[in-house]
Amino acid sequence: MTYAGSRSRFRTVLSRICRTLVQLCVALFYAQTIIFKQRLILLHGDKKMKLLKNRKALSTVVTTLIILVVSVLLATVVTFYAINVTTTRVQEESLFLTKQHVWYNTTGAWAEAAIVVVNTGGKDVVIDKITVRGQESNWTNVYYWRTNTVTISNDLEVTPYRLNATTMSTASITVQGSPQTFNQSSDDVTLKSGYTMVLYIADPDSIALNDVGIACGITLFTANAQYYKEINIQAAQ
Repeated sequence: MTYAGSRSRFRTVLSRICRTLVQLCVALFYAQTIIFKQRLILLHGDKKMKLLKNRKALSTVVTTLIILVVSVLLATVVTFYAINVTTTRVQEESLFLTKQHVWYNTTGAWAEAAIVVVNTGGKDVVIDKITVRGQESNWTNVYYWRTNTVTISNDLEVTPYRLNATTMSTASITVQGSPQTFNQSSDDVTLKSGYTMVLYIADPDSIALNDVGIACGITLFTANAQYYKEINIQAAQ
């Protein structure tokens, strides 16, 4: 559901609740007025009946009832608004993480992580931090490739060479059977709605030879949420 659609739906429901509230209050007022105008008061002693027009304000019971109904409906409006805002925010930002890997190359003694990120939400997002095994990765160690035309169904593979953040501003990495040019990041990375991004992280901290086979996690952070995927550390050869 888009933000505009959610707002439109909320305004429609809110309008109906307010209209119902006004109609109910008017109905209670007229009902009380009719009852009091037609009230019969029995006069004892001479056993006569006299019809009196009551000119007093609404009774305490009816007034209390109106206040109670108004309070309940207002509480309903506030609750619905809170649920709408929360649901809208959650629905608007949604990242799907898949094909996560962490490898360790025993020959070259270097580690590498990779993951596919799909923006399935209704708005663009900014990824402002990436951690592997709880350790934040420097942006210069992150290489990314974005697409909105290629569906990534094949698994990711470890690169045959070490990604050197000092000398490599771009890297050629095979994705979905074709070599793609990955750019080295220097700051936060953006991802448009409907786009897919492949991330390769060079030399994530705290990954050593003895960690092969141990579970670790990759976490992506945005301004509104964090997304976590767990994977066992694999041997590159």
